[in-house]
Amino acid sequence: MPSPHKATSGDTLKGFGFAMGAYIMWGFLPLYMKLVAHIPPAEVVAHRVIWSVPIAGALLVLMRRTGDLKTALQSPKTLMMGCISAALITINWGIYVWAIASDRALDAALGYYINPLFSVALGALILRERLTRSQLVAVALAAAAVLVLAVHNGSVPWVSLGLTVSWGFYALAKKQLPIGPNQGFLLEVLILLLPALAYLGWLMTQEQAFFSFTSVPDTWLLMGCGIVTAIPLLFYANGAKGLRLTTIAIMQYIAPTMIAMCAVFVFKEEFGIARMIAFPMIWLALVIYSIPMFQAMRRGD
Repeated sequence: MPSPHKATSGDTLKGFGFAMGAYIMWGFLPLYMKLVAHIPPAEVVAHRVIWSVPIAGALLVLMRRTGDLKTALQSPKTLMMGCISAALITINWGIYVWAIASDRALDAALGYYINPLFSVALGALILRERLTRSQLVAVALAAAAVLVLAVHNGSVPWVSLGLTVSWGFYALAKKQLPIGPNQGFLLEVLILLLPALAYLGWLMTQEQAFFSFTSVPDTWLLMGCGIVTAIPLLFYANGAKGLRLTTIAIMQYIAPTMIAMCAVFVFKEEFGIARMIAFPMIWLALVIYSIPMFQAMRRGD
């Protein structure tokens, strides 16, 4: 899920509705991804790209905002930045799809819980932003929670960290794109379109593709990947414009909470002792991280 973008000075009902819709759709996304769990993650990701293009493209045409995209396609620097963000989102999608298919939805939820704290640490390391005392404590707690999981499992929780790191750097790269979020998303999937089509074509020549006329349910599910990918992102992009940064920052915990609930109550994943320790540590870290934002909201900052 995206990191907060700069929003307006006040919250609007329209912005809240769009953002809430995006986070609820992301929360239910594991249920859809479970339906395609029998399909290799690479093919699922390819279809997320392919079928997102017409949806994102149609929206820009309706909004009459294609001019910025044409300018971006003519700028080598913007294209290079778009390639970086496109590569990062591909990695993130690949890990996420694999995690759901492999009964690792709890690890995915943990990754998205850690994400805002990782973004804070990233800002300090790369953008030289100063951390407050509460942010330092929150980041330290999150690191300790990851250490608990690593020690208990005997290995690094790479699914959680992979999602956190890929999305954290994606958000950072996305921030540098000199175009709007809707245009940026279309630019990314356009960059990925040719590799995705080439991969799908290769699968078809090898008779390994699940997308075929002989497998109608799988074909429809794969086409639907574009809808479940593009619509929440476009909802989020429009919602962020009508909400304050602090509001978006708090709302981003909705999706991982729903993912965790799906994992435990629908997929019947085992919570386990290590997670019983690590998850409360993360939740406490998020509370510590969020309190200053609530205080700022009350002061009207």
